[in-house]
Amino acid sequence: MNRIAVFADVQNLYYTVRHVYGRHFHYAAFWNEVSSHGQIVEAYAYAIDRGDAKQRQFQQILRNLGFEVKLKPFIQRSDGSAKGDWDVGITIDVLDAAPRVDEIVLASGDGDFDLLLEQVRRRHGVRTRVYGVPGLTAQSLVRASDHYQPIEANLLL
Repeated sequence: MNRIAVFADVQNLYYTVRHVYGRHFHYAAFWNEVSSHGQIVEAYAYAIDRGDAKQRQFQQILRNLGFEVKLKPFIQRSDGSAKGDWDVGITIDVLDAAPRVDEIVLASGDGDFDLLLEQVRRRHGVRTRVYGVPGLTAQSLVRASDHYQPIEANLLL
């Protein structure tokens, strides 16, 4: 059985799906699609904690699907900009999981992860699959993955 680790960049998915489709990402459909390729043995969703009730409800939905939800506090800088980035945390978790699985599934269009995917393939022989929004997924990430799956209608609410 193909052992799969899933890593969902919630902020990236939220903004890219909303920008292109004006809708939300369908995490249950995503889970079902990934499950059709093997057994999900680890699954993480990385989000920013703003502390509101609607967000907590969404996080519980993710947990009910099987994700371990990892939260970082929302940081508002004095200049008005915001900070809430999980790139390093996702990278560490992917590197940690790679020796235990056959496939890494990354749901993000962030090109910062291209080198990560190349490394896990080279060091551990792990296959990689990327789910991202067409037109907003970095081409370097598409090229670095073994399989790119565009987020389209079947993965939208």
